[in-house]
Amino acid sequence: MVSLFQILMLILDIVWFFIIAHVIMSWLINFQVLNLHQQLVAQIWYGLNRILEPLYAPVRRIIPNMGGIDLAPLAVLIAVYALRIILVNNVSAFY
Repeated sequence: MVSLFQILMLILDIVWFFIIAHVIMSWLINFQVLNLHQQLVAQIWYGLNRILEPLYAPVRRIIPNMGGIDLAPLAVLIAVYALRIILVNNVSAFY
């Protein structure tokens, strides 16, 4: 059961990394440091969008439109961190 706990923590860590990478890339694209006309940048960007959109879409339906500011990544990051806290506090259930 410890391995199940470790796998869940690994999945949450990977999701955390993907969200942080997506947020940083969005800033770099908006400030024109990265260009979507470059093939590698575009593939990474669209890949991250396809991976993270199923997580963002339900949150975007709940959070009101903030006029150009997307708070869905922040809400998902908070949810991932809350899940980590819940798992760590209940680690005894995995033994």
